[in-house]
Amino acid sequence: MAQYVGTDRHRARPRTFTNRRNASIRLANAAYFAPHPAKLRRASYITVMTDLTVWHDGACPLCQREIALMRRLDRRGAITFIDAADDDSMCPVDRADLLARFHASEDGRMLSGAAAFGAMWRAIPLLRPLGIAARNRWVLAILDRAYLGFLVVRPALQRLAGKQVGA
Repeated sequence: MAQYVGTDRHRARPRTFTNRRNASIRLANAAYFAPHPAKLRRASYITVMTDLTVWHDGACPLCQREIALMRRLDRRGAITFIDAADDDSMCPVDRADLLARFHASEDGRMLSGAAAFGAMWRAIPLLRPLGIAARNRWVLAILDRAYLGFLVVRPALQRLAGKQVGA
């Protein structure tokens, strides 16, 4: 049996001993090397890869800029971007609805508005903390209110962005 000496934080370390051939062997104790269960619960969202598809308005200069930024930040290629304004693209819901509001599909579940932004942010490592915060219903309600306010001023911002692109 292994002899345990000293402590490494909360776990005892197995003693290193030599066998007949003088090879150093360290006894592997599964409980010693396994991560703490609380760490598994905390980090479970980090390792989960999701299938994410985002529909955007490719005719909108504001949307083009935002999607270009998201593509630069998505270095892993975890997000599939589909231009909803393109007639050849496949649309799971009415094309007018896709163009009026931001939509995404996360693991087959259709999301729109702030929830879709949260799913996109979770897929991008730099923005993941925002996406995780958006899973909270209170945070999501605030983000959804802000998004509805943005939709009111969106046409004016599109005209402004269109003028800057044309200039």
